Amino acid sequence: MVAREGEGPHLEAAGLLKAYGRIRVLEEVSLTVAPGECVALVGESGAGKTTLLRCFNRLVEPDEGIVRVFGQDVRGLDPAWLRRRVGYVPQEGGLLPHWSVLRNVALVPRLLALAGPEALAREALARVGMDPAIYGARWPRELSGGQRQRVAFARALAARPGLVLLDEPFGALDAITRSELIAAFARLRRELGLTALLVTHDLGEARRLADRLAVMRGGQIVQLSDWSSLQRAPSAPYVRDLFARAGFGSP
Repeated sequence: MVAREGEGPHLEAAGLLKAYGRIRVLEEVSLTVAPGECVALVGESGAGKTTLLRCFNRLVEPDEGIVRVFGQDVRGLDPAWLRRRVGYVPQEGGLLPHWSVLRNVALVPRLLALAGPEALAREALARVGMDPAIYGARWPRELSGGQRQRVAFARALAARPGLVLLDEPFGALDAITRSELIAAFARLRRELGLTALLVTHDLGEARRLADRLAVMRGGQIVQLSDWSSLQRAPSAPYVRDLFARAGFGSP
């Protein structure tokens, strides 16, 4: 069983190594995420952000190191069991195209044999601004990109997890829809007290959502701190240049 929420960090990684052939995508990575905290993994493509995130739900198995979720070493947990208890939002949503919206959102509550899976799904849809009476019977192909991503958020939240993993969840959306969804997620995180690990290329997005940012480069965390500290006191030229290129130079 996963430890009860609130007993120490919700996410822990210690000394993670991961290689594909001769290419090391994670090298001695360590990270903790406290209850109710949002940490953003930022950096350029190929930095190891998504690989690190996926270690926490066992979509990636590190070659070395320890990963804990709610205090439990994930190597001792069934991957399917773990994934049903940790919310996960991939970039493209990952909705099943041959299932209705309501059935997609009710998937995890059904797999967990929770009471009233459709009621939980309707509640989750309403939380993300999708009226279940209007959208529940629709197919994913009948929705806009922003609506599909709202449904993906609802599916991740339907079983009421205390923790969500988000892999570039806003990246494929237009600017207006992205801003609306970022605001909606920020509100949901406050209301539900969610712990979150977010992968993003967008420093502005990380600034709006994250309590701390982990700047990654070459499979390592170069600096881990809050926005103000990163902007005012970058620990390496790469961090300073990353902020400058994004238009967030020293204040």
